[in-house]
Amino acid sequence: MIKNIIFDMGNVLIAWSPKKIVARLGMDEVDSALLEREVFQEYEWVSMDHGIMSQEEGYASICRRLPERLHKAAYACVFDWWKAPLDPVPGMAELAREVRALGYHVYLCSNATSPLREYFDRIPGSECFEGRIVSADVKLLKPQHEIYETLFKTFGLKPEECFFIDDSPLNIDGAYAVGMAGAVFLNDMLRLRARMRDAGIPVKEGEEHTTQQL
Repeated sequence: MIKNIIFDMGNVLIAWSPKKIVARLGMDEVDSALLEREVFQEYEWVSMDHGIMSQEEGYASICRRLPERLHKAAYACVFDWWKAPLDPVPGMAELAREVRALGYHVYLCSNATSPLREYFDRIPGSECFEGRIVSADVKLLKPQHEIYETLFKTFGLKPEECFFIDDSPLNIDGAYAVGMAGAVFLNDMLRLRARMRDAGIPVKEGEEHTTQQL
């Protein structure tokens, strides 16, 4: 019997788009493409999420590959992206509030850097969450089995009583490997709600929502 609903953050609770983050900086096409590649598609970003590299170390490493004119923009991407308006995924706050009202316990398990604690309360529906596991804090990344086991141990959860919502099939596969059910969410709220009902979670059918991303 499911008692706990676990949410991912990026592209589940809020839209996550490096392209949009870079676009807000107003640079030309060539510099935008270079910045997006060197900041978000290289090892430093994963290492910062993993907690094995600080943001300061990651930023310094990124800057060694970038021309000096882009150092300020890289700083904005690494340290300040979350200070811009966050884009909630339509319907997800309502889902979190609905399952909380039904008596389910609600938790977060996200690959993210430690500053998540500084902006999480700005995410609609965040008031429903009883606890968070952030990858950088525990120095583990989804889909490593150990991060899910840390989630269970920290909050006293049984994997068979948990249902995990994530936008990555690999992360959901990792959840199933440790005995936790779940569903891949790809901006299809109707499908997600159907999967939850199939798992015995009596959520409403809901309405169709779409998420606009660059």
